[in-house]
Amino acid sequence: MVNERLSQQIKFIVEIDKLKQILRQSVIIGSKKNENDAEHSWHLAVMAILLSEYAAQEIDVLKVIKMVLIHDLVEIDAGDTFCYDEKGNLDKEEREQRAAERIFNLLPKDQAQEIYDLWQEFENMNTPAACFAACLDRMQPFILNYHTNGHTWQKPGVNSTKVYQRAAVVKENAPILWEFVQELIEDAITKGYLIR
Repeated sequence: MVNERLSQQIKFIVEIDKLKQILRQSVIIGSKKNENDAEHSWHLAVMAILLSEYAAQEIDVLKVIKMVLIHDLVEIDAGDTFCYDEKGNLDKEEREQRAAERIFNLLPKDQAQEIYDLWQEFENMNTPAACFAACLDRMQPFILNYHTNGHTWQKPGVNSTKVYQRAAVVKENAPILWEFVQELIEDAITKGYLIR
């Protein structure tokens, strides 16, 4: 007979498989298929491993990996809110908080608290690890957009000012990556992928 703790853990594992169904605005490079949240989180985890040397402060790479793997789990209930959707972002925090309480509490209490704390730390961006995780979360869609001729940047209301504002966290938390982001955005403008 399976013990209660393992039963809760398996229930959570089954539940988070739904992340594969949550589609994002970005499309996969070389495809017209929208990226899903699980693909996005995996990509961020690999980026954390490869790019951690560019963090402005010393970071706990394993903690960053944990954060990027769990940061979008709340979207199972709350849905993916397009970062440039002003109306959709009005109640995003409330929707995601409700989702966090339901989804994370499927786990045993100690693990639920650990996952919740990591998610909250990521959302608050008040530690070096969380700030670096946020840098990666901003950079990854930029890379996809650049390599798909500005797919998401072509949506109404998106311009370089908004893209720069979205990337601002990278400037102080990963200056070398910021240089890369600036070059990418400016080249996207030159190529007509992004309007000034």
